[in-house]
Amino acid sequence: VQLQASGGGSVQPGGSLRLSCEASGFISDNLDNYVIGWFRQAPGKGREWVTCIDSVDANALYAEPVKVRFIISRDNAKNLAYLQMNSLKPEDTAVYYCAALWGPTLRVGLRSCTEISRYNYWGQGTLVTVPA
Repeated sequence: VQLQASGGGSVQPGGSLRLSCEASGFISDNLDNYVIGWFRQAPGKGREWVTCIDSVDANALYAEPVKVRFIISRDNAKNLAYLQMNSLKPEDTAVYYCAALWGPTLRVGLRSCTEISRYNYWGQGTLVTVPA
């Protein structure tokens, strides 16, 4: 399975961006079986979890710094996931990664989707810059 993240760029504080994550390469499998997560890595810092969405009910979980401002969604028929980022702040500047965690019955309420080590596949990252 390959993941391709796109949609990054430079945006002024208060602006919006929508990131996309396209999944491909499934063999006897499909995106329905995966929890999708977004992570980010700011310059000089470790990778941190941002949000995740399950496939059971499309329920989502958000890290506190992005709650209310970011919205994750998915379109299984198109093998796509999205991250709508609103009211962007300079502290949102980072490389954003999408990732897939195998779990057709996994619910985000269990919070396992917040753990980097649980993910099976990663995209290459897309840079988001919000200048101060």
